[in-house]
Amino acid sequence: MEKERLKISTLLITYNEINHIEDVIENIRFSDEIIVVDSFSNDGTFDTLNNIEGVKVIQREFKNFSDQRNFALKQAKFPWILFIDADERLTPKLSQEILKTVHTESNIEAYKFRRRFMFHNKIIRFSGLQTDQVFRLFKNGTATYRQDKIVHELLDVKGPFGVLSNYMLHYSFSDYKSYKRKTEHYGQLKAEELYKNGIHPKWFHFYLKPIYKFITNYIFRLGFLDGKEGYTICLLNAYGVYYRFKALEKLNALPPK
Repeated sequence: MEKERLKISTLLITYNEINHIEDVIENIRFSDEIIVVDSFSNDGTFDTLNNIEGVKVIQREFKNFSDQRNFALKQAKFPWILFIDADERLTPKLSQEILKTVHTESNIEAYKFRRRFMFHNKIIRFSGLQTDQVFRLFKNGTATYRQDKIVHELLDVKGPFGVLSNYMLHYSFSDYKSYKRKTEHYGQLKAEELYKNGIHPKWFHFYLKPIYKFITNYIFRLGFLDGKEGYTICLLNAYGVYYRFKALEKLNALPPK
């Protein structure tokens, strides 16, 4: 008897991803089901998704990234989970590697993907991003996202994990203004996380930490080799550190509830 093919549930969480949504859905068409949890987008993302055949769309209020991702996990019905962001793309080689991996018997429960960041359609090879890896493929029911990490969420994997060979592309940096907005959004969420942990910023958080971030990524992690794009990315990431602690300072100044 032929062994039954293991199926893949591909999940996304979205908010205002009209510039990416059609391309990313087409990119993951090999999946056996596609589920999108949308946080009440107002740019046409939800309407576009409703007109794409074979996609299940759920609208749900956004609390934080971990909460939204864990909700999406509960909707999946197949043995393997592929969790992808709207601004990520699988290369043909990576798609083939995913399909081969899920149909190969192994005790490995989760896999990280290597990411290549794109900025103005240029591959960013350094700037502190050269070692970036994220969990994107795992067995259903074996992992959840940690509730104490509301931004840059972490998958809690208790079993063995591996790293796939091929890279995925990450179109996180479309332009200066949009990446600055994203940096500020993540900075605000990180500040809320620190605030819940009782952290109070000191003077060095506002000055030394951003400078250290820039020097580390631009000099020691070779951001200068990425040209003007590397300079921009390193500068904005340093700004994100500064913004995080300014947001934390404002939260600590609020009267207690």
